[in-house]
Amino acid sequence: MKKNTWPATLLLLSALAVTCTVSKQTAQTQQTASSTNGGLEPKPTINPIANPAQLTPEQSLQSFRVPTGYHMELVASEPMIHEPVAIAWDGNARMYVAEMDTYMQDADATGEHEPVSRVMLLEDTNGDGKMDKSSVFINKLLLPRMLLCVNHELIVNETDTYDLWRYRDTNGDGVADDKKRIYHVDRKAPGNLEHQRSGLDWNLDNWIYVTVDPVRFRYTNGSIRVDSLSSGSNGQWGLTHDNYGRLFFSRGGGENAGSGFQINPKYGALELADAYDEETFAPVWSIIANPDAQGGPKRLRPDSTLNHFTAGCGQSIYRGDKLPTDLVGDYLICEPVARIIRRAHVLHRQGKTQLENVYKEQEFIASSDFNFRPVNTYTGPDGNLYIVDMNRGIIQESQWTPKGSWIRPQIERLGLDKHIQHGRIWRLVQDGAKPSPKPHMLNETASQLVAYLDHPNGWWRDNAQRQLIVLGDKSVVPALKQIATGAQNKTSVLARIHALWTLEGLDAIDVATLNAALKDDDAQVRRTAVWISEPYLKKNDEVLIGQVASLKNDPSTDVRIQVLESMHMSDSPKAKTVVEELLAQNTDNMMITAVEASIQKNNDFKRYGNKLGILSAADRASVLKGAEIFKSLCSSCHGTDGKGLASQVAPPIAGSKHLADKDLLLNILLKGLSGPIDGKSYPTLMPSMAENNDEWIASVANYIRFEFGTPVFPPPGRSTGQTNNRPATPTTPPAVRVGGTFGRRTLPMISTSEVARLRQETAQRTSPWTLTELEKNGQ
Repeated sequence: MKKNTWPATLLLLSALAVTCTVSKQTAQTQQTASSTNGGLEPKPTINPIANPAQLTPEQSLQSFRVPTGYHMELVASEPMIHEPVAIAWDGNARMYVAEMDTYMQDADATGEHEPVSRVMLLEDTNGDGKMDKSSVFINKLLLPRMLLCVNHELIVNETDTYDLWRYRDTNGDGVADDKKRIYHVDRKAPGNLEHQRSGLDWNLDNWIYVTVDPVRFRYTNGSIRVDSLSSGSNGQWGLTHDNYGRLFFSRGGGENAGSGFQINPKYGALELADAYDEETFAPVWSIIANPDAQGGPKRLRPDSTLNHFTAGCGQSIYRGDKLPTDLVGDYLICEPVARIIRRAHVLHRQGKTQLENVYKEQEFIASSDFNFRPVNTYTGPDGNLYIVDMNRGIIQESQWTPKGSWIRPQIERLGLDKHIQHGRIWRLVQDGAKPSPKPHMLNETASQLVAYLDHPNGWWRDNAQRQLIVLGDKSVVPALKQIATGAQNKTSVLARIHALWTLEGLDAIDVATLNAALKDDDAQVRRTAVWISEPYLKKNDEVLIGQVASLKNDPSTDVRIQVLESMHMSDSPKAKTVVEELLAQNTDNMMITAVEASIQKNNDFKRYGNKLGILSAADRASVLKGAEIFKSLCSSCHGTDGKGLASQVAPPIAGSKHLADKDLLLNILLKGLSGPIDGKSYPTLMPSMAENNDEWIASVANYIRFEFGTPVFPPPGRSTGQTNNRPATPTTPPAVRVGGTFGRRTLPMISTSEVARLRQETAQRTSPWTLTELEKNGQ
């Protein structure tokens, strides 16, 4: 196998990394600021020698590089918390912290699935912004990954399960003593913990969204209702929403720092190649060496800094009121391998959303603390930006750190496996800012909560809306209607939008209120009214269809797009005519055209079962299950269409000649794949999926062959062959292409017994395959 070649001097310097002292460069560069790059000083010179020293919280605080006018503050750290991954505040600003206490305690993930993790409850009792009181709210959990506060309850999801549990503290001692399961799926969640869901984001539209899994939830009267997302969900670790309910995801595995923000996933999956400029947005700018990048030399610059997003996660839209107003609405995303947090402007142009890095070849927040591992960001109740820092050595799951991998020697050389059981929560604060009043929403009446719908901090608006809906007190409906219709002239646009959604959540919206909102002077209020009108459109309410139809020529592209999306909810002839007229009048608007194509594809997914009639019921179920897995997991690297991503993090698989060979495909899924593929190298390896059961592996393989396989006719007596390759005609429907089929001729589906056989035959192999090995074995 060809060795990686690095300059000899760099290797020599890297070998001395453990003995180096903490660089003081970052603290020095904070003293002067540049007026030409958003308050950031000129780029520092990078020391290519990695220094993995474990810093105290006080030392780490001095390692941050932030723009002039900001400073970092420590909110909580070890021993109060360990291995934090997510936080949530209740209506009284008490902070719950999810800890993954068994995450990668060594390079082999020994004991990772022991149920000993916790959710901590932290409080700031004196108002100084620092947590000074703590209790173990929930103990003995298996790597908790999602938190959501609803009234006096905390909803939690753990790794390896789909279940949602509701916890309560009934006696006020800071420890949960009442537990109830409110959502259950009778199977184990597949994949390693990097490939499982996260989120529980209660969006503006009152639906709770998660990453990975193709579902969203509605919380009503203590129970969960589920809605399927036909085109799948999005993202990997973390999701967020903006002031208008637009969701933002990221795909760390696909090296995609932002995705899923063009349309709501209920309408389909729409990704645009120009959502951001790959050349200027994808590179990241660390201020220290990052030799522990999983991608190895291909992902490192000559100074050993990471050259591209590889672990984008934990994003948020800043919606607070204590940092400068030019930050409001900006997109913030963590890159824990680079030890940075990116700030991007969110630009809206003719209905299209685009991201643009605020700083040229620099980052909003960067740290020279080698163990700074930001994994989540939030707008807090006090209006500041909060950052969850796992503060540890290893930040990759064990599938990427086995012996023989690029990163294993870096872990051992730098002693990264020894840096465990730390963790910090930071907040970014504006210099001279005064403390905000502490919320007490859990103790307030519905009429008091209504006033917070006009609060300048989005955290307060979101929590007031949620609390009003959970309380279910309809005595406030008249006041909400006054706000929603603009009868209270002093209320803001955002207050009107929140009032509309609060009425929707209370099941108190009516046609008169919607009609008034459809005529609002603000485009986002009109768009909201169209969105909320969908239940009426589904019922073919001709009056409301006519009112919504009047906006088909709205000057705002956002409004016209929402009219298009919502009118598809109705099957009335009038609604269909509106859609046709809107499309005809906007043939030059690529965003509207793209949205329509996404909706049509989404409708195809809804009808997918009818297109599989050629298959037996069992085979059809296998392909459908594989489709769900692929769209939720594999598409993050290979693209939903199997054609790969712009970042070229992984090879395209659509039409690949290798899909015809069952054993080759199964071997890749079971053991992973490294090295060049058809003459091209990629920045990361395909990890093993062997943690999943035989049915899971077979289902993914069957879907991939069904959807992306190039039609072939195998010679008699062989189920996998490379002979007589004939291209599929454009008119050949996908339903008749299964693992290299043409017309109605099909290759046998992959069975679980075939997976079991190969699993046993290759049980002793611990390293990924190379394509050369697999092709040789197949001869």
